[in-house]
Amino acid sequence: MASVLPAGAAAPVPADQLDLEGRWLLPGLWDEHVHLGQWALVQRRLDVSGATSAAHAADLVRERAEAEAGSGATGVLVGSGFRDGLWPDAPSPELLDSAVARAGERPVVLVSGDLHCAWLSSAAARDVAGPLGVVPDATGLVREEAAFAVTRSLAQLDDGELDAAVAASLGRAAGLGVVGVVDLEMTDAPGGTAAVWARRAGGGAAASAGLRVEAGTYPQHLDAAAAAGVRTGLPLGGSTGSLVVGGPLKVITDGSLGTRTACCLDAYPGRTGPGSHGELAWPLEQLVPLLRRGRTAGLSPAVHAIGDAAVRAALDALEAVGGGGRIEHAQLVADDDVPRFAALGVTASAQPAHLLDDRETAEVHWPGRTHRAFPLRSLLDAGARLALGSDAPVAALDPWLAMTAAVARSWHPEQALRPLEALAASTRGRTSVEVGGLADVVAVDDEPLALLAAGRRPGVALTVAAGGVVHTAL
Repeated sequence: MASVLPAGAAAPVPADQLDLEGRWLLPGLWDEHVHLGQWALVQRRLDVSGATSAAHAADLVRERAEAEAGSGATGVLVGSGFRDGLWPDAPSPELLDSAVARAGERPVVLVSGDLHCAWLSSAAARDVAGPLGVVPDATGLVREEAAFAVTRSLAQLDDGELDAAVAASLGRAAGLGVVGVVDLEMTDAPGGTAAVWARRAGGGAAASAGLRVEAGTYPQHLDAAAAAGVRTGLPLGGSTGSLVVGGPLKVITDGSLGTRTACCLDAYPGRTGPGSHGELAWPLEQLVPLLRRGRTAGLSPAVHAIGDAAVRAALDALEAVGGGGRIEHAQLVADDDVPRFAALGVTASAQPAHLLDDRETAEVHWPGRTHRAFPLRSLLDAGARLALGSDAPVAALDPWLAMTAAVARSWHPEQALRPLEALAASTRGRTSVEVGGLADVVAVDDEPLALLAAGRRPGVALTVAAGGVVHTAL
């Protein structure tokens, strides 16, 4: 494993020497939660994140469909990023149908910004959802598992094409100082994401653009992963220098705030009956045996929990299996549950950039509770370990965005982090470059902590992962 050498020491193999000309040297950055395939694909799709209403989103679809009409495009028109939590009007299949009426019933699928919902035109309901056995509701929406099925079907590209898109995305991440990611992509590929990365890793470091990748496993692929010898932290597919390793067992226990399916202790305003508190996909009596199976197979747990009821259930389950592991998101946490993270050794894997998008939605749908949303300061002060990520494509794969959102937050600023704390949560606890440490480093043009405190970022001049230069602007 490549490590940092003392000044003037001879490298074990011939190496280039780079003059950093007084720049600042930091530990390399990690994005602890990404969906790499979706992130690579979303950059090719219609961006509807700025839509302020269903009608506005349909207008954006109309503009794209008309612009592509000359090329004879007939495939599914896919858009990404809509957030309907504050829209004044409701989606409908007819809105999307009318937007592509001149294109001869071209199917349209819009994927929500949180990935937990999709909006389908009538043609897409027939041609995309129909073969999957998925039926949209009267508004054309599908949620949670149905939405995931639709989204996965849209990602079924030729392996070479998707691999190239993923590698290109990782190359751009390297330009931001990223040395590693935890890939929690959802796929229908046999064996799941770990199997996909085992295949990619067999082709050498270029598959990951020279970055480190930890590839997660979902419950439906647990048996196949265990049989293939996938273990958290162990190399996949003969990966060069152990750059690509097994990641955690990822379990999605509830939905999201944007789709109003995050499972909460309090009901959503104006909702009663089933679903009024959101959705819990894995009740405790099912989650505990699943996590035990994962532990037996050598896979550390990573439990998606956004609402406070889901977070409590996740903590209960992790406690039942001996603690440790991670809770992904931990977006709304009850006061009594904050100290349990440290007591159980559970990492809070959070995505601070979401608070920039979810602020108004949370005020409407989590009234009186937003002081407990993204409780980064409370978790850290209680002794919890934080790990920051993006959940790309929900937010950009950009640790600087995550850090500035955590440090310079104006919404409940009492929950803000200090710059060095945000850096530590983005570097797996490393806050300095030391002799004998990992040769995962980034050189930046300006003193970074002062810039982070001001909500700004430095320029990245050099990124080194596992001793290899993966980005240089020197």
